[in-house]
Formats: sequence, C-alpha cells, structure tokens
Amino acid sequence: MQNKKIKKATKKEIQTIKALFLEHYKNAKTELIYRNDYELLIAVMLSAQCTDKRVNLITPALFDQYPTPQDLKDAPLEDIKNLIKSCSFFNNKATNLKAMAKEVCEKFDGVIPLDREALKSLPGVGQKTANVVLIESKEANFIAVDTHVFRVSHRLGLSNANTPLKTEEDLTKIFADNLATLHQAMVLFGRYICKALNPQCQNCFLSHLCKSKMSYKC
Repeated sequence: MQNKKIKKATKKEIQTIKALFLEHYKNAKTELIYRNDYELLIAVMLSAQCTDKRVNLITPALFDQYPTPQDLKDAPLEDIKNLIKSCSFFNNKATNLKAMAKEVCEKFDGVIPLDREALKSLPGVGQKTANVVLIESKEANFIAVDTHVFRVSHRLGLSNANTPLKTEEDLTKIFADNLATLHQAMVLFGRYICKALNPQCQNCFLSHLCKSKMSYKC
C-alpha cells in the first residue's frame, strides 16, 4: 500500500470539504443496480475489486436464476461460478455467496440482517461490505473506505492512515454526521474526478484544497 505522510487538512478545511461534498453530491447513490436487500448484499460482495459496471452486467442473470437466499443456498456451486465468471476472484466469491445464503437461511430466517455485526458474521462480508449495505439500505451513519475513498481521503489530507479501517475511523471522527451521503460522494468523486491516474484537476471543485496528486492505493 502506497502512503506517504502529507500535510493534514485543518479543521476549517475539513468543514469546507464536507460542505462542498454535500453540496455537489446531495443526492448521491450507489451505481449498483438492485431491487432489495438480498440483491444489494450480493452486488456489494461482487463489487470487491471489480467495477460496478461489470457487476451490473453479471447480476441480472444471477438474480433471475436465484431470486431468494434459499435458491442461492441450494444452487450448485459450479453454476454460480459460471454465472459470475467474468467477475474478479469469481471462485472465492461464488463460494462466499453460497455460504452467505446458507447462513442467512439458517440463522436469520432467510432475511438479510440490517445490523453491522450480524452482517459481518456472514461469510465473505467484512466491515466495508456491511457498511455499504447499511449506507444504501438504511442511510446509516457509516462510511466505507474503498479504493476511491482511500485515495480521496489521502489526497485531501483527511487521513494519513495506512489501512482502510483506520481511514474509516479518521473520517468518522472528523465528519461525524452525514456519513452515508459523504461516502457516496467520495466514491463518485474518486471514480470520475479524482482518478488514480490522470485526475481531472481542471474540473475539480476541491483542487484548491488538494494536498497531493499521488496515486494512493488501498
């Protein structure tokens, strides 16, 4: 993981950054396509180290074939793999999806639990995935740190942490509220403006607050 210490944003700069994110992305939502919490969880699990566009190409057939946790639990593993084979790490993800569905059926009566610790108890679901599901489903006051949020946080001097979880702690502390919207904002900002390579600085409403152009990797 690439991370060099840079100058931290001041309290005033942090408040300005927060206000500008909320102004520019007040209606920000995930680009993953889903119809319910079950489909949302699957889409988020598949999105790890894979683009949302790719996930959205994969999920229609998967959701059609296995519309409930019970259906997914009973599905042959090889069939799941075949449906998601264009996704990165599809072998591991297929195994986790089937195991997740089994746990949901056996421990949560076939209903996706909307509690962070309960979600984290499911196979293949870490804190980032749990946070994203709760942000999207409940607008929970969490922030999830993916590669985009990590890069943006460090370029703006909001965190110097070496890990996603520590970066999450920093952002939660300095922003305090509106975390769900800020998460969505930072993801979209990192995806389309503050890119890892060739950031669109000329179109950036935060360029005057940028501390580094380095390509931080999460």
